[in-house]
Amino acid sequence: MCKRNLEVMDAVRRGAQLAIEECQFQFRNRRWNCSTLESLPVFGKVVTQGTREAAFVYAISSAGVAFAVTRACSSGELEKCGCDHTVQGVSPQGFQWSGCSDNIAYGVAFSQSFVDVRERSKGASSNRALMNLHNNEAGRKAILNHMKVECKCHGVSGSCEVKTCWKAMPPFRKVGSVLKEKFDGATEVEQRRIGSSTKVLVPKNSQFKPHTDEDLVYLEPSPDFCDHDLRNGVLGTHGRACNKTSKAIDGCELMCCGRGFHTDEVEVVERCSCKFHWCCFVKCKQCHRVVEMHTCR
Repeated sequence: MCKRNLEVMDAVRRGAQLAIEECQFQFRNRRWNCSTLESLPVFGKVVTQGTREAAFVYAISSAGVAFAVTRACSSGELEKCGCDHTVQGVSPQGFQWSGCSDNIAYGVAFSQSFVDVRERSKGASSNRALMNLHNNEAGRKAILNHMKVECKCHGVSGSCEVKTCWKAMPPFRKVGSVLKEKFDGATEVEQRRIGSSTKVLVPKNSQFKPHTDEDLVYLEPSPDFCDHDLRNGVLGTHGRACNKTSKAIDGCELMCCGRGFHTDEVEVVERCSCKFHWCCFVKCKQCHRVVEMHTCR
């Protein structure tokens, strides 16, 4: 697969990096903060377990590949694809489709063939393969369902006599936020056989409504991520910064799992008293202030 698509591999690498950075941003205030390890897989043993954290990692990684490959198509980096020229003509709203619409169909198709192939090669009937394939697709849906229309007006003195529009992907931060919401509402599932051979994932609690293609699913509860557990790839929260005044998960009580926290005074250097000088630079002073830093025991 990689040898057949050498020119796409740089975009795949960028997509993976994008996924890591977005995961770490979305979980920066959680006990599990999407830490990457020097070992493989990149997120450690957390992704080998069927938890909701693994569900998010698979979804954001699949989305990252689709996003980066689509962006590479639109920027003209790849010979195999370009802008989406199927979007053309006049819309029902009266504007002219023009410009370079993001070729999300190609990006999604590539992500399906590249990201899903490992699960399909194992045989997609195991419950974990079904979980991974579902979450991969949910990641791609987070882009597809939030495509937007961007427009530009043309005319004399800025009038909008003619308006041309094109379809664009949402910012990847939006994709990450959508999947983070899906993570918080993820459904615990189990495998069930329908008919003689078809296996599907259904909610473990029969009172829950069935999940959709856009939802994340998981097979087993998550650990509490409180204590260092190298065997299961859990780093623990010792030494993590916490918010003394917050009652949420970033607060010291929850982040530190009731172990207590240290308080230290540290000096912070910040830019201050910034002034704009004509023309054209900004000059700032350096201000020193002492702040309290709280870290988990």
